[in-house]
Amino acid sequence: MTGPAAPQDDGRDESPAERMDRNWVELLQELRVLQTGVQILAGFLLTLPFQARFETLDGYQTGLYLANVIVAALTTASILLPVSLHRRLFRQGLKATLVASADTIAKVSLGGVMLLSVGTTSLIFDLTLGRAAGVMAGVGLLAVLLLLMVFVPAALRRRGLEEKPQ
Repeated sequence: MTGPAAPQDDGRDESPAERMDRNWVELLQELRVLQTGVQILAGFLLTLPFQARFETLDGYQTGLYLANVIVAALTTASILLPVSLHRRLFRQGLKATLVASADTIAKVSLGGVMLLSVGTTSLIFDLTLGRAAGVMAGVGLLAVLLLLMVFVPAALRRRGLEEKPQ
């Protein structure tokens, strides 16, 4: 959205301030989508200790569970950070800084969602089918998510830059 690779003129009739406002609104929409997913996974994790089977978790499973809870809490905090920054920087003429920072924070938050999804999937498979299945499910999902969230966008960006008229 912002940064050195962001197009300065994408054919829209908008001022730099209007572009920053639009970018900010788009970032907030993306963060809302992330927040819902994190809330669902975190809610699921928070119910586990109240299940009868929770006491049978071994050390690895308990550690994985607690790591997932920490990742969920940190990801929730990172998703909320742009709103906090906006409140603190509101009307200080720092919209470009706010949008650039929120862009970076959104990318970090996506990484948190990725780790949370992998960890939760690994824990569920471990509890249901055993350690080997849990590790394979986690590694497999991590590979798919890296492909979808890192390599596909990079390939699309590269293709777009190659096709872009000079």
